[in-house]
Amino acid sequence: MLDPNSRYVSRLTRDTMALILAGGRGSRLHELTDWRAKPALHFGGKFRIVDFPLSNCVNSGIRKIGILTQYKAHSLIRHVIRGWSHFKRELGEYVEVLPASQRYSPNWYQGTADAIYQNLDIIQAESPKYVMVLSGDHVYQMDYGSMLAYHVESGADLTVSCIEVPIEEAAGSFGVMTVDSENRIMKFSEKPKHPTELADHPGMTLASMGNYIFNTEFLFDQLRKDAENPDSEHDFGKNIIPDIIDTHNIRAYRFRDHETDVPSYWRDVGTLDSFWEANMELVSPSPQLSLYNNDWPIWTYQQHLPPAKFVFDDDDRRGYAVDSMVSGGCVISGGTVKNSLLFSNVHIHSYSTVEESVILPEVEIHRNAKIKKAIIDSSCIIPDGMIIGHDHEHDIARGFRVTKKGVVLVTREMLGQHRPQ
Repeated sequence: MLDPNSRYVSRLTRDTMALILAGGRGSRLHELTDWRAKPALHFGGKFRIVDFPLSNCVNSGIRKIGILTQYKAHSLIRHVIRGWSHFKRELGEYVEVLPASQRYSPNWYQGTADAIYQNLDIIQAESPKYVMVLSGDHVYQMDYGSMLAYHVESGADLTVSCIEVPIEEAAGSFGVMTVDSENRIMKFSEKPKHPTELADHPGMTLASMGNYIFNTEFLFDQLRKDAENPDSEHDFGKNIIPDIIDTHNIRAYRFRDHETDVPSYWRDVGTLDSFWEANMELVSPSPQLSLYNNDWPIWTYQQHLPPAKFVFDDDDRRGYAVDSMVSGGCVISGGTVKNSLLFSNVHIHSYSTVEESVILPEVEIHRNAKIKKAIIDSSCIIPDGMIIGHDHEHDIARGFRVTKKGVVLVTREMLGQHRPQ
């Protein structure tokens, strides 16, 4: 017998259109996003960050999806076309790219709200009952059906997904909110220097995940009002939400594990340190984010590649990896990999060592190199004998970027290796 609650949620998801905001640069990632938008950034060995909200939509039963692009979107669009273009319009499902096309104004997208406003005609043509606006640059696994059910049952005009984070982490980085006992939002501040502390959880604050559910007509009304306001920055967190809190039913949906009632896994990989940390978490024996969960798979596109290969078993030249994740197409030829994550088609030559590092696709590391606590950008060629991460003064002198927590970023340009045109 079908679970009636499941049928109820499935009706809600069928009546929902998801719009993923994927146009951001991610400037705090510095050179790592010089050639790609943040949502297109590689993550977890074989995925892109945008795969996480896309997979959440599909796994939740939401199959009408638009991806709003802007900043350096070529690799993002290419990835979406290759990996997400198999949906059938005839069955009422699709994943479509919605670049800034200036239908409603002569400008590119001016803010999160303006990005949705400039696609009003597309939303209207689909006639969804609910519109879900999603950030395209966070890593998490979330059933949006539960949030939709909460939105409808609470009678909300707008529901904001949120998660508890340390105050020092949220300060200047996240939108934060104050809620009453029924999770009605009483105050919303965009990236305050001094976030409001939770009364029941000292040292923590309630941060927005950048995901919103609107009743469609309500969304249209607010976007039109905002578009007519010359003083607005046309942003949901800065303008629309603070303006409607006192006059409408705006709710917070806390993203928590239903079984343990603790905050679920969610990472904003918006800095080099957080990007490195989130990837490194995955190589632990029991990471909080499981990429091996068959009940909630993360879908993506990847080339058909041969298995990873480990060669040579001499006493002084042994190819092996421990406490690491190694993707398809990799060849570890007499080198050593410890506590690291290797993306596809990485080749590590003899006598080289890689420790505590994130190696993006197509990297070649030549003999006798030593790399520690680093992010090596895609397609880098590390010369014979190069040492990275062992002497930060030397790293900086060569033009590499060293973070506050001691992570070293290396890109092709830093190595004097220009990308093909």
